[in-house]
Amino acid sequence: QVQVVESGGGLVQAGGSLRLSCRASGILFTISGINWYRQAPGSERELVAGITRDGSTEYADSVKGRFTISRVNAMNTVYLQMSSLKPEDTAVYYCNAELRGGRAIWGQGTLVTVSS
Repeated sequence: QVQVVESGGGLVQAGGSLRLSCRASGILFTISGINWYRQAPGSERELVAGITRDGSTEYADSVKGRFTISRVNAMNTVYLQMSSLKPEDTAVYYCNAELRGGRAIWGQGTLVTVSS
């Protein structure tokens, strides 16, 4: 089985930076990709960024040029470096591990609050 745990959220002023971490445990070779999603109050959960096992990345248009996703130790840890944060980036950020075979594992989420 695979588990993912997020950390690194907090309160930051607009223009500031935060780095979120997603640590995966379990049968890591079953992970084909890890994504960061976010959900703001009253909004649907949206994909922010993703990285595959071979290092390919994708970003939502709203975060391109400001956020960077990276991984270390294969899929053991995935970071989301967030810079030039805006109040509209305020949300609960979730780590999502895509498994071979189509299953997905979600973390509990970490709250990011950007004050204006």
